[in-house]
Amino acid sequence: MNIEDSLKVGSNEMELVDFRIFKQEDDRVYEGIYGVNVSKVREIIKLPKLTELPGTPEFIEGIFDLRNVVIPVVNLAKWMKIEEPADSQKDYRVIITEFNNVLIGFIVHEAKRIRRISWADIEPASFMSDGATLDGSKITGVTKIEGDNVLLILDLESVVQDLGLYEPDTQFESIESETFSGMALILDDSSTARKIVKEALIKMGFDVLEAMDGEEGLERLNELYELYGDKISDTLKIIISDVEMPRMDGFHFAANAKEDSRFKSIPIVFNSSISDHFSENRGVEAGGEAYLVKFKASSFYNEVARIVRAHMK
Repeated sequence: MNIEDSLKVGSNEMELVDFRIFKQEDDRVYEGIYGVNVSKVREIIKLPKLTELPGTPEFIEGIFDLRNVVIPVVNLAKWMKIEEPADSQKDYRVIITEFNNVLIGFIVHEAKRIRRISWADIEPASFMSDGATLDGSKITGVTKIEGDNVLLILDLESVVQDLGLYEPDTQFESIESETFSGMALILDDSSTARKIVKEALIKMGFDVLEAMDGEEGLERLNELYELYGDKISDTLKIIISDVEMPRMDGFHFAANAKEDSRFKSIPIVFNSSISDHFSENRGVEAGGEAYLVKFKASSFYNEVARIVRAHMK
């Protein structure tokens, strides 16, 4: 499937790799249905021969060489603290992912198919508080599929951070940033991510508004227009938007905002863990002034300052 042909900016759709993890409880085996954004998947391969790493957590099965790149491999069932069936691993697959410019493999029991799903059909995991876990794993969203089954979207970046392979650079203190005035709007379904971005923007002098997804972001824009009218762009200096968000993603939000004459002059910066070039191109097509990979303080400051200065002229 050619993802670049199938997904268009403004479609408010995503494509998920549907994979399965089986859980043994007493004499029964239960099937867990999970998904990860295709944009974060490099490829899916058969389980290769792995080299063990002494002294690492149990869920790190080892490493292997993939075209001269050493890839760590995580047993997703073990990380989720799931008791696996006693079956052989001969048919297991490894999903090679890339986010925040980090490559890592995840062992899954089956990789079923690619699903195209509207963000409007993806609900936040409201049954869990932010940061809570299910079977040892963070869930970012849920969506219904055929047979009244529910697919859970996993936050695989949590594994990378647990392993210490990636930590956001939030060293604000050492950066000398010029001070701006006015407001900034943040869109992100993660309260942790919003907190990091908010601290950076406050340091730059902005008053900050927050929204949890694209729908709420459009609501915030309409509220601001009620207050400031055609002077809204003199007050709201920049919008920082995540890409992956339930109900309405960042690209669809941006396409809507840029098509609205009231908001089209307000610059939008995408701030996402998805680090593939296709997503960067989609960001440009949606009207974004920049696409940043979460989170490097110096890059964030430099790009935001550059864009705000340009729009003040």
